Amino acid sequence: MSDANAPRVRRRALRDATTESPAVRRLLIGLTIAILALLLVMPLVAVFSQALRLGLDQALATFQDPDAMDAVLLTLLVAAIAVPCNLVFGVAAAWAVAKYRFPGRAFLVTLIDLPFSVSPVVAGMVYIILLGPFTPIGGWLLEDFNIRIIFAVPGIVLATIFVTFPFIARELIPLMQEQGTGDEEAALSLGASGLRTFWHTTLPNVKWALLYGVLLCNARAMGEFGAVAVISGKLRGETVTMPLQIELYYQEFRASALVAAFTMAAVLAGLALITLIIKTWLEWRYADQLAATRGGH
Repeated sequence: MSDANAPRVRRRALRDATTESPAVRRLLIGLTIAILALLLVMPLVAVFSQALRLGLDQALATFQDPDAMDAVLLTLLVAAIAVPCNLVFGVAAAWAVAKYRFPGRAFLVTLIDLPFSVSPVVAGMVYIILLGPFTPIGGWLLEDFNIRIIFAVPGIVLATIFVTFPFIARELIPLMQEQGTGDEEAALSLGASGLRTFWHTTLPNVKWALLYGVLLCNARAMGEFGAVAVISGKLRGETVTMPLQIELYYQEFRASALVAAFTMAAVLAGLALITLIIKTWLEWRYADQLAATRGGH
């Protein structure tokens, strides 16, 4: 075989090794669609159909229940506190990991990922052990400052922050590491202060990853069940969020209560779908800017 034909043979071998036949491609696509339909689409359809099985009026009547409205408001309050806290933490953690080299850096990344591997129920139990009313810290806060952590809103917020804080950091760390420190060094060399460099250089470069992280964090915060169930005490009208209220409705075994449970579940599912739609729209609308941001560093 001549040397001139060698590159052509290598290219053909590479194509043959990585290109499946049309039948295999159709099989893989069909299998993927079937699994998505079975595990995602059908359950969502079932939730919405069960919510409406007694009619739209009965579904809307769910939100005339004071307990349901208290659960909705508490869920929004917890998310409104937890997401900004994780926003600050995520940016700070990503900045530290991506921009600096220091002893224990790999261990810090492992700690950031810890909530992904720890059961939320375990997280709730840990907070009870640390901050319960009969523990040194919890008793001191309760007796001296009249601040109750466990079976109260502060405990729900802490548990939600714990289970959601990796989302923003993990969105930002890979992008910041890819970008490096060249832009910040250029801005500082031109006389910009550290704060101005952050606001006008670092933040614009990561704004899309930051937005995605916030959307995912918010969706997870509103849907958290395990840690909140352990730490809240499920006090109706006080410490019951939407996921907990769904469980309470479902356990009543009445037709109207089941409709109420599926109605609130449909609301949570709808919020998740809205989050996905916003994320997809942003990716489509600003595809050129995203490509420029990723490809320019």
